[in-house]
Amino acid sequence: MTDPQLRPSPRARLLWALSAGLMWLPVFIAQIVWALIDTDRTSWPHVTVLVVSAVLAALHIAIVPAWRYRVHRWEISDTAVYTRTGWLSQERRIAPISRVQTVDTERGPLDRLLGLATVTVTTASSAGAVKITALDQGVADDTVARLTDIAGRTVGDAT
Repeated sequence: MTDPQLRPSPRARLLWALSAGLMWLPVFIAQIVWALIDTDRTSWPHVTVLVVSAVLAALHIAIVPAWRYRVHRWEISDTAVYTRTGWLSQERRIAPISRVQTVDTERGPLDRLLGLATVTVTTASSAGAVKITALDQGVADDTVARLTDIAGRTVGDAT
């Protein structure tokens, strides 16, 4: 069986970079508060922590979204939903259409800002739902409609 072929939206990289940047925001706010409280702001602990944080944040914001975009794939056939996700730890999921219970669309604030959505396919699986992240809104809507149609035509107990 081949890997899924479809990629998320090209704007997924921007979504993941903004998410990473927002994750680092509390770290830098804490460093500012620490510098305001401590009178010796230029001491080696402050400078070291600032430099290490800046390097790690820059790597996280610049490299991880591009890496994730290279890995993330998805595809829907008449028999299954296929996904490949992750960046450091990668996961490949195949969910048979006969096991699909619900299909949902989710849009957080950053998703709405960028015109993206996540399609969540809930299945009768202990591994949890299959998520297809960072799709263009139109692609997500079409995917939900297609999955709903295929699941409605498929005989199965979805348990």
